[in-house]
Parts: sequence; C-alpha cells; structure tokens
Amino acid sequence: MKRRRFISRIALVAALGMIGESVLAAANYLKENLSSFAKKLRPVGRVLESEGYYVWCNSPIQAPDGKIHLFYSRWSSKKGMGGWINSCEIARAVADKPEGPYQYVETVLAPRGEGYWDATTCHNPHIQFVDGKYCLFFMGNSNGKTNTKRIGLAISDSLNGPWKRPDKPLLEAGPEGSWDDHCTTNPAFVKHPNGQYWLYYKSWNNNDYYNSKDPLIRGNRKYGLAVADKLEGPYLRYSDKPVIDFSVKGANRQFEDAYVWYEKRRFKLLARDMGVYSHDVGLIMESKDGLNWTEPEISFKPVKEYVQEPPAPAHLKKYGRFERPQLLFINGKPTYLFTTSQGGKYMTASPFVFKIKS
Repeated sequence: MKRRRFISRIALVAALGMIGESVLAAANYLKENLSSFAKKLRPVGRVLESEGYYVWCNSPIQAPDGKIHLFYSRWSSKKGMGGWINSCEIARAVADKPEGPYQYVETVLAPRGEGYWDATTCHNPHIQFVDGKYCLFFMGNSNGKTNTKRIGLAISDSLNGPWKRPDKPLLEAGPEGSWDDHCTTNPAFVKHPNGQYWLYYKSWNNNDYYNSKDPLIRGNRKYGLAVADKLEGPYLRYSDKPVIDFSVKGANRQFEDAYVWYEKRRFKLLARDMGVYSHDVGLIMESKDGLNWTEPEISFKPVKEYVQEPPAPAHLKKYGRFERPQLLFINGKPTYLFTTSQGGKYMTASPFVFKIKS
C-alpha cells in the first residue's frame, strides 16, 4: 500500500512538473516574441454588446465632426457562430468617443438575394476614406458557402450613405488550379505612395480544401496582392503566387484577418495567427515595399492576458482569442485597436477595444 502511494505521489509530482514547464514555455514565447506594438496596448474592454446578435468584423473611422462610426458584421444569435457565412449583414453604429457607448444606426449592406454575387451574406467590412470618398470593402457570397466568397467595394460621399453597391465583385477567384482558385476574402486596402491602389486578400485552393483530411483546418490560408490604377479597378494580380505564404514554415502554419497600413515610410500588417506561435495571438509584420515582409512578431496576446472571463461555454469554439484586428486613426495616427471576441454579456460575440499608448 505504501509503495502504491509513493508511486502515485511520484506520478503527481511529475505531472505537475510537466504542467509547470508548459506554462513556463507559454509565458516565454509570449515574452520573447512580443512586439513593441503589443507593449503599447491598454485594454478598454467590450463595446456594442447586442442582445440577439453575434457581432464580428468591426471597422472604425472618425467622422469630420469627431464622432466614431463603427461598421460591423452581425447576424442572428439563433444561427449560431456559423451564421456569418450565410446570414450576415453589415451595420453601422456611432459613438461620441472610441470607448463608446455605441448606438446602432442602420443596416448598411444586407444580402441581396438570388441572382446577385452577394446574395446570401455581407461580411468583412473594412472602411477607408480614399480620394474624398468613403470606401467600404467587404466580402459577399452567392450560395452561403466559402467557394463563392468574393471581395466587393461600396462607395459613398458620406458615412450616412447612400452607398453605391457594385454589380460585380472587385476581385474574382483565381483560375482553376491556382493557389487562390477557391475565393477572395478578408480585404486589406492601402493606397500606395506611388498613387496605385493595393488590395491584399486571403485565399486558398480548391484541391486542399475539398480533399483535406483535417476537418478543422482545410487547406492553407495565404495572402495575395491585386493592384489598380483607379480606385474602382480593375484590380490585377501582382503575381500568380501569394505575396505572403507561411506554409513554408511547416506544420500547416498560416494566418488570416490582415489589416495593412502605411506609416513612417513602411508598410505594416496586423493579423490573426493560425499556428505560427499559437491560434490565440495576433501577428505584426513590416515591409519597405509591401512585398517582402519581416518575420512576424506577436501583436496581441490571448484574451486571458488582459481580462478575466467566465469559462468557455460548449457552443463557442473560438473562445479566448481576438480576431479581425482593425485600427482607428485619429489625427493620422493609429490610436485604438478594435478586435472581436466570442463571449461577453450574451455569450455570443462582440468588439473588444484597446487604446494604443503613444
């Protein structure tokens, strides 16, 4: 009996040691790879918690009167998290200050129904002020599935609309057999200093998606670049290859939700990690030319590093991480980071805001 207790104690000590080593390893990777950007983040908390809705993909912009307009994806909570792909609309809320409170104003873009390229969902809003116009980049699809996801651009003279919706997508998927023949999504736009209009987009290929043996991650998400001489296009691919490809790192490392901006003569990119470090952190990279990027560092940490939240409910599989990073610029400087995260008051999803310390 004594021998059995002794062995059990040894096993317990060993298990606790392994857990301790795991926690230490996690802490070390966060510390050793944390970017200067991440060190400037100060959590504000959740905003725009909406009863009866999942809120995702929130993109902020400051109006001429100083108010903050937030364009965001939302869908009925009855649809569950998967409602983004077949039942989503893009709405607008307004606040007097970045921290909120935000009040819903209107639905800006809703699925248009059969016969349209954005028939079944409108998602991924990304708002920019370009050449005196408000430009709302977004993703739509026509069959409620990923293979018809396409990027579009709605334009208005005012944040209050009306919005001119496109009859055709801004960028179609690539030809059959190409790395991006499945879709175009996650638009990230920047006007190049040379006057060109650059559109970064996420995609993957049909073969890997349909024939994958991994039910959770089907294929490898990469980013391409399309360039235009006019805002409305046509947008032509810079290359027949992706400009950012993490698959070469092995273990199906990838990323999504890119946000690109130009600051101090450098391109910068925020994104959500999908295995470079972990699936619970963000990434940041820089580039002199927008084509060749530095090795990624961590741009934001897991939710638990900023705020204590209840244990994950069974219906939320992405709980504990931030996604869809977007920046709010005030006086030309990135001042707030807007993300989204599952959970909150209604255990659906809502925006989570950080102030960026200057």
